[in-house]
Amino acid sequence: MDEVRRQSLLTTYRDGLLNDVLPFWMRYSIDREHGGFITSLDRDGTIVDTDKGVWQQGRFTWLLGELFNRVEQRPEWLELAQHGLTFLEQHCCDPADGRMWFHLTREGKPLRKRRYAFSESFAAIAYGELAKATGKEQYADRAKLLFDRFVNHVVEPKFTDVRPTRGIGVPMITINTAQELRGSIDLPGADAWIDRSIEAIESFHIHDDCHCVMETVGLDGQRLDHFDGRTLNPGHAIEGAWFIMWEGHQRGDSQLVSLGTKMLDYMWPRGWDEQYGGILYFVDIDGKPVQEYWHDMKFWWPQNETIIATLLAYRLTGDLRYAQWHQMVHDWAYTHFPDPESGEWFGYLHRDGRVSSTLKGGLWKGPFHLPRMQLMCWQIMADSQFPVHECVLP
Repeated sequence: MDEVRRQSLLTTYRDGLLNDVLPFWMRYSIDREHGGFITSLDRDGTIVDTDKGVWQQGRFTWLLGELFNRVEQRPEWLELAQHGLTFLEQHCCDPADGRMWFHLTREGKPLRKRRYAFSESFAAIAYGELAKATGKEQYADRAKLLFDRFVNHVVEPKFTDVRPTRGIGVPMITINTAQELRGSIDLPGADAWIDRSIEAIESFHIHDDCHCVMETVGLDGQRLDHFDGRTLNPGHAIEGAWFIMWEGHQRGDSQLVSLGTKMLDYMWPRGWDEQYGGILYFVDIDGKPVQEYWHDMKFWWPQNETIIATLLAYRLTGDLRYAQWHQMVHDWAYTHFPDPESGEWFGYLHRDGRVSSTLKGGLWKGPFHLPRMQLMCWQIMADSQFPVHECVLP
């Protein structure tokens, strides 16, 4: 990766974030009448549905706070972050049990919860950034409370005890949430939660015998020869890979960097579409048919996470294979997903790269994976002497 490409990538990520993606959401999603953010937007920013996902309230609030704290202290970013936090405080928690909702009406009336507590994790990192930006201790206290509710969340099991399972999602999100809160509020016990979660992924989900990161396994990590057990989500595992690589970078721990790159090594060949390019959504570990009918579509976020992971792996190890993978996924994604007419990215493509839906957002897609990718990659590329630790290969 020569200096010309490095500068080109830096400009693509930085300018794409500040001049395209962020302005799109600031222009169309702010609900000045009822608070919070509307994310169900069509190609040109037209509102398709006024319901609000709690994940996106927390995620956009976090992004705005993160930009204020890390990039520039722009008053408009702080004002909009506080705008999002106000909606979270006023509407997104159930006073009956303290749990957060998942889906609300535009006015903030509750529609449903989900069994897991990811709403709490995304709200926690939002409160953490606002605590850092404003110095308000009550925001830090709220971030800690929400993190505790997330990691200690106990619900009625979805299934009987005949075939109990564990998924990679909870330890993955625990790692990233603790990382964010360690940076924003110096969360007590953050390292311990990260260590515990990495250990769970390494012990149960990384299967060296078949060179795979399993999405769903039995309680002891055993493979389950059923749809759920065989289904892999390469983009999800690759996202977890860069969380662990980043932790290794932060600590100067070459073993963690190696663990993260191993996960990437295992899942790149399982996820990369050799026929059309891009990262597939679901694949079966044994090559059998996948139950989810959208399995071969190209969603925006697996491309985003793979762009981060491959770039970070290259910058931490110097292995040219990762630079090649990064160029492959970056070039494919930037050829097919961006909308040159209205800005931002389409979220959902057919396998061959044709647009499947003109939606720019909804309950699942909002200003998070794409702008986080742009911010992370901009920061990684901003310094030609990326601050690798001595224990990491140059």
